[in-house]
Amino acid sequence: MAAAAFGASAPIAKHLVGDVRPQLLAGLLYAGAFLALMLVRRRPTAEARLRRSDWPTLAGVTATGGVVAPVLMLLGLQRVTGVAGSLLLNLEAVLTVTLAVTVFGEHLGRRSWAGAATIVAGGGVLTIANSGGGRVDPVGVLLLVSACICWAVDNNLTQRISDRDPFAIVRVKAAVSAAVNVVLAFALGAPLPSLGLIVGAMALGSVAYGLSIVLDAYALRAVGAARESALFATGPFFGAVLAVPLLSERLGWHEGVAAVLMAGGVALMVLEHHSHSHTHQPVEHDHRHRHDDGHHDHSHSNSEPASGGWHSHVHAHELLTHAHEHVSDSEHRHPHE
Repeated sequence: MAAAAFGASAPIAKHLVGDVRPQLLAGLLYAGAFLALMLVRRRPTAEARLRRSDWPTLAGVTATGGVVAPVLMLLGLQRVTGVAGSLLLNLEAVLTVTLAVTVFGEHLGRRSWAGAATIVAGGGVLTIANSGGGRVDPVGVLLLVSACICWAVDNNLTQRISDRDPFAIVRVKAAVSAAVNVVLAFALGAPLPSLGLIVGAMALGSVAYGLSIVLDAYALRAVGAARESALFATGPFFGAVLAVPLLSERLGWHEGVAAVLMAGGVALMVLEHHSHSHTHQPVEHDHRHRHDDGHHDHSHSNSEPASGGWHSHVHAHELLTHAHEHVSDSEHRHPHE
């Protein structure tokens, strides 16, 4: 759902970016996300609150994924077709996987690495096939790849704090990103767009940036950044399909080959299963949990919430060794041979 909401936004954003400066459009998209999330009234939840120690990571999330990446993407979309731009955004998955495994301690098997390589091959087919006919500007490709690098950093940093309330994380990210982009856009002389365009951009942002990023934060918590990126890589396919009726574009043979390769790569990554005996080291932390998952059997003091359902509080894990199917979520970052 997160991938569909974001992927479908690419050709719509390309349609809007011709009438408004890219930086201002990025600010309006995030402003729409922030207002939509502020309108969502939720009962007190069992989610863990943001802590002071989370703010440096949240600042990195906001800078890379909220301020820099959207502007790079919108600038890139001005120079490439909607189909090509949507499919090139699949490179975000491979870059996220690479950072997750090499820097942030996640694990992927051979099948997932084969899937990542297949997605890269699909992006290569698309770029090479289009470059000869002048349909893809190299600068546009570079801008989109740079945006994907920023979002790869954003994904991995967000995963590190995904145990906190996703709504709180995205509200902060959207508010700061909207303010910075709008202020800089006007400082650089961007004209004020029409009221209809402002409303349209904010409505798009409420879904493509608000709903999508909240759902994606939950996915990062559940499956880790590497596998989240595999699932999220389906998003550009929604954008490529929508570009045909919205922008009057056509799907050529090269887009078809790239789409098949990318879809195959996603399937390889999603279908991998991983189970073995592993050890959890002693740790003390705070996150949303319940006591029927095999990992949380601690007792509660009188001042702590009841243990019957979902709840959050600071708790300690003792040394535990067991075997079950798992992914590289925040509970499973153990070493592998």
